[in-house]
Amino acid sequence: MDTNQYLEMFIDESKEHLQSINEQLLALENDPTDMGIVNEIFRSAHTLKGMSATMGYEDLANLTHKMENVLDAIRNNKIVVNPDILDVVFASTDDLEAMVNDIASGGDGKRDVTEVVSKLLLIEKGEDPKSASKQTTQEEQTSSKGSATSDLEAFDQFELTVLEQSREQGFESYQTTVKLRDDCLLRGARVFMVFEILEQIGEVIKSNPPVEDLEEERFDYEFTVVLVSKESAEDIEKRIMKVSEIESVTVVKLTADDIKKKQVQKASKANNQPESGNSESGEQPDSKKTNGGTKEKSKGQSVSNKTIRVNIERLDILMNLFEELVIDRGRLEQISNDLNNPELHETVERMSRISGDLQNIILNMRMVPVEQVFNRFPRMVRQLARDLNKKINLEIIGAETELDRTVIDEIGDPLVHLIRNALDHGVETPEVRRSKGKSEEGTVVLKAYHSGNHVFIEIEDDGAGISRDKVLSKAIERGVVTAEQGANMTDKQVYELIMASGFSTAEKISDVSGRGVGLDVVKNTIESLSGSVTIDSKAGEGSIFSIQLPLTLSIISVMLVEIQEEKYAIPLSSIIETAIIKKEDILNAHNQKVIDFRGKVVPLLFLKDIFEVPVMKEDDEFFSIVIVRKGDKMAGLVVDSFIGQQEVVLKSLGNYLTSAFAISGATILGNGQVALIIDCNALIK
Repeated sequence: MDTNQYLEMFIDESKEHLQSINEQLLALENDPTDMGIVNEIFRSAHTLKGMSATMGYEDLANLTHKMENVLDAIRNNKIVVNPDILDVVFASTDDLEAMVNDIASGGDGKRDVTEVVSKLLLIEKGEDPKSASKQTTQEEQTSSKGSATSDLEAFDQFELTVLEQSREQGFESYQTTVKLRDDCLLRGARVFMVFEILEQIGEVIKSNPPVEDLEEERFDYEFTVVLVSKESAEDIEKRIMKVSEIESVTVVKLTADDIKKKQVQKASKANNQPESGNSESGEQPDSKKTNGGTKEKSKGQSVSNKTIRVNIERLDILMNLFEELVIDRGRLEQISNDLNNPELHETVERMSRISGDLQNIILNMRMVPVEQVFNRFPRMVRQLARDLNKKINLEIIGAETELDRTVIDEIGDPLVHLIRNALDHGVETPEVRRSKGKSEEGTVVLKAYHSGNHVFIEIEDDGAGISRDKVLSKAIERGVVTAEQGANMTDKQVYELIMASGFSTAEKISDVSGRGVGLDVVKNTIESLSGSVTIDSKAGEGSIFSIQLPLTLSIISVMLVEIQEEKYAIPLSSIIETAIIKKEDILNAHNQKVIDFRGKVVPLLFLKDIFEVPVMKEDDEFFSIVIVRKGDKMAGLVVDSFIGQQEVVLKSLGNYLTSAFAISGATILGNGQVALIIDCNALIK
């Protein structure tokens, strides 16, 4: 079988099952007696094992099988859940994730898991749930052979007729019991191979469990069939044993008396049924089957939104095509305004409305919940808390909040650094918390929410907070700021110093954080996504790190401005307001031109000087100013004139122009001109 076409689906579904296992294991740790949780974990592991074996990833399938054995022992009350067992199962899940990630990267999914497998085997050998059933004595086998028909339900009238007619034509009836090995990975496949052999040598009359259950692997490791054939019992047994992963085959010839006894048992059962029951087959089994079917149907009907998997590359292509459409839309709007044709103007307006709706649909298709990133953190917090000997309660709020996929892909690592920072530097040890009158268990809240065209992600802890004096002294010591500058800084400005490159206030270097890296990476990554990070803290009470991110990165709203004869675009997300000032309103402070903006001193940046725009005309008495913001800092960008607001497509400058200062990209305007998009974060330092 060519499995390449299923590889992407296998990877996606494997990651979903592993995520489910992680979540359920955390829930099981809080409630070790809940067998419903264990069953959920077992089902996910079982499905993953089957998929892995089908795709040919034997190492992945074998490790899952070993983990499944432990889970099976737990759900059968042979093993009692404790933290040590959960640690081993968590470690197994980590190895499984590493294998799947290796496969996703083009690898073969192989990994040295001897250590974790040996631990799983130790757990299993300590209290093996199937140890009793494995040691079947010869007497039990003989007894089993002596009561062949007891393994099957009663024959119905059609089956009895077939058996009688077959016997009249010289066929023998056999009850064949096949037992698969406990390490059999593809039970459904083995059943198929056995049935293929049986159909070559005869005809299967009945099976227990039914064929549907066998195909869906809804049975343990043993099944029984009634076969009519002219072959001998020995030949049937030999042929079936040629199938791999079969432990034993028992073939017993059914005599006419055996069949008659079964018919008598059936009649006896029917006579003992209540009057309201079904005298033919018994109401209860049918009732169960009907209820099960109704339940399944109801479950299916409750899902109103049907979904399909779409390759993300297709969405990227769709987005790129739509970006071209946005450029042409702007061009048409420009032509329509120039020609001033009412019919053309009406058509372009309608096209703009429709394309706007299409834009919303495409953007929504690319939106995914931050839950995909948040889901990894409960496991991480659990492990870090144990490593640091701290008690941590992680609360996740707003995991359903959606972000563009491109932002989601980049936001994971910064959040890892911030959560590690909160656990290592923020939340105190239980002893310290007790001495401060706090509960031993610290709380870290991970929260996401929408606000306008932005998504905010906050990491809040109730730990020790940030010491202004400690941060400032370290910053002065390392030359980040001078003592004079530090004296005039607000608390928030001091707190933001911890995100300077190489800055660390750790008393000692740990495996978690404190190596002088981390928060500077957070800041750089967030700003590369056109976002920002702010910090608020109260000594002794805790800290809040707030990340502001745009909903999407590809299509943005900008203010178009003109500098001499060149056009530039300033993202609206950075703009506070625009203003026109007189030349005499410009002041000088510390060799910097500034203005008084609503009681605040705001430095002016002349873009024509920064971007070295050729001067075609002299300055007049008035200046056009765009007030932009980065966190608590503001600046006034001096331009020649405002053109207006517009939605534009952000295009990368390519690999050769990555070092262009304060330019994040470019866009094509309606008249075909190229406008550079200004990176306000780079301008404000």
